[in-house]
Amino acid sequence: MTTNNQVMSNLARATTATLTTVLFKKGVRNVWIRGTAPLLHGQPKIVGPAFTLRFIAGREDINTPAAWSSPVSTRAAVEAMPPGCVAVADALGTTDAGIFGDILCARMHARGVNGLVSDGVVRDRAGIIASELPTWCNGIAAPPAVAQLAFAGWEQPISCGGVAVFPGDIIVADDDGAIVIPVAMAEDVASIAAEQEDLETWILREVRNGHPLTGLYPLNAENEARYQRETGRN
Repeated sequence: MTTNNQVMSNLARATTATLTTVLFKKGVRNVWIRGTAPLLHGQPKIVGPAFTLRFIAGREDINTPAAWSSPVSTRAAVEAMPPGCVAVADALGTTDAGIFGDILCARMHARGVNGLVSDGVVRDRAGIIASELPTWCNGIAAPPAVAQLAFAGWEQPISCGGVAVFPGDIIVADDDGAIVIPVAMAEDVASIAAEQEDLETWILREVRNGHPLTGLYPLNAENEARYQRETGRN
């Protein structure tokens, strides 16, 4: 299933806080990828379909420098990433081996990848920031991935930060972390979230003007009618 530009635009308008609330109301709760924080404060928010990457626990006979040249390698995976995707890496929550560094992130940026999300860590922090690839991860570590992990493939269902991620699911990441929206729900969630953002903008204005929360958040019938009237929705 593909998503159109309006869906992506509506998702880009909404915060992950709003989106998780919309999903919660639809009965989908486990969507916030644990262990994902912005590498750099103020980096751009990202939205895009997931391009999944899977790491498994390492083993001495396969964790060698030769793994970097394997047909199943992070290098090969990067070259398969389409423009506009978000790379999502299941790194088993490992925090003592960096799964990507500056060169691979620079290549992802050059290919038009929107960003990187992982429950693991990265290395070459300064270089990744210089690459301008927005990155959400669980921290920084100097050792390479092969010190602890083996790369097992791409575009497979994964579990990242305790959340199921399927190729093509929609990833949204901002200052509150990264979330997953099942692709089949993306259009409906985007529409509801856009309305919710408009409503909460109005509510926040009212709060700043001294209006009490009672009857405002959530709206009672009187304030809902006022909101509809003032925003031209009636």
